[in-house]
Amino acid sequence: MLDPWLNFVLSLAIAVVAAVALTALVALIIRLVAKRLRWPEPLVRHTRRPFRVVVLIIALWAAVAVAFPAAGAESWRDIIYHALTIAVIAAGAWLMAGLVAFSTDITLGRNRIDVANNRVARRIRTQTLILRRLAVAVIVIIALGAILLTFPAVRTVGASLLASAGIASVVAGLAAQSVLANIFAGLQLVFSEALRVDDVVVVEDEWGRIGEITLSYVVVDLWDDRRLVLPCTYFTTQPFQNWTRQGSELLGSVELDVDWRVSPSLMRERLAEVLTQTDLWDGRAQVLQVTEATGGLVRIRILVTALDAPTLFDLRCFVREAMVTWLQRTMPSALPVQRVLITEPAPPDGSATRESQDEDTRSDDTSASGSGLFTGSVQAQERASVFTNAIPIVDHDEPER
Repeated sequence: MLDPWLNFVLSLAIAVVAAVALTALVALIIRLVAKRLRWPEPLVRHTRRPFRVVVLIIALWAAVAVAFPAAGAESWRDIIYHALTIAVIAAGAWLMAGLVAFSTDITLGRNRIDVANNRVARRIRTQTLILRRLAVAVIVIIALGAILLTFPAVRTVGASLLASAGIASVVAGLAAQSVLANIFAGLQLVFSEALRVDDVVVVEDEWGRIGEITLSYVVVDLWDDRRLVLPCTYFTTQPFQNWTRQGSELLGSVELDVDWRVSPSLMRERLAEVLTQTDLWDGRAQVLQVTEATGGLVRIRILVTALDAPTLFDLRCFVREAMVTWLQRTMPSALPVQRVLITEPAPPDGSATRESQDEDTRSDDTSASGSGLFTGSVQAQERASVFTNAIPIVDHDEPER
């Protein structure tokens, strides 16, 4: 009993030494290649651990096969072989996933999105990330299927499952309808180029960039560091704005409401001076127009261009501040004002109207009778003579006294 176990220990030691020597040799070759090329570094980062695990499992399997030949206790030997087979399948799937990650990282490294004109790079990046997720999912499914097929009972049940695959697929499709819809929607978004990673979009009245696209959801990085997570079906069923669909260059506007005494020609000259003082402007367009002149204000619209959306926002703020400061300093008469005409409002009950009507009526009656306090009659003249010492008026129709 000791001899087989002693042989197993010796075989295991030799296998481990051989595995270490093999990994050291592979590492040496990669280091030599890495002196001239850059791709071995990400390869080592993604595959070093799974490769070592695979080599150690194979060395352990070889030690068991050498120390315990087929004759003898086959029951526990088969159990060990079964466990080693499952371990090799799992480690191999891990290694394959690492190779997929390495290849996709190489592709992403050659297509950078931190440059000005990055439309093609964003398309390649988006499609590469989706393909990597698909490849990893396929590798995991195949590995699980291979592990299950190592069990004889599962292989026996597999034949009956294949016979009823049609009914099972219908039931599974109905149960996972929303999941499948999101998966197909994600594939549609990626390969139709309707949406790409780092695209500037406006969804749900929110401005942000596409941070991540998966097979089930899309993450939008909003401007205030929030994250908006939406299902993939949202972008295939709801309208949204994509500001970088064809390119990152954008045109923006700045609107100012000023007084009628403004001089658009002087503002146009000042705009040209302001744009030459900043690197935010890309030099494609600069326009100043009077778009509205109704009521008490004149609306000035300024159009400027920039390389991308964040730069355009900063440029609009810069131009707006510069023009407002210039108007305050050099043209204060053009600042917007509100003109108000103040009048005496009529009383709501109409009493003043009635009083004026009464006064008009009294004056009409007085003029009609021809009498007043000091005029219009003999009595009035007598009263006047008392105050003025005037000569009294004698009525010639009466006899003299």
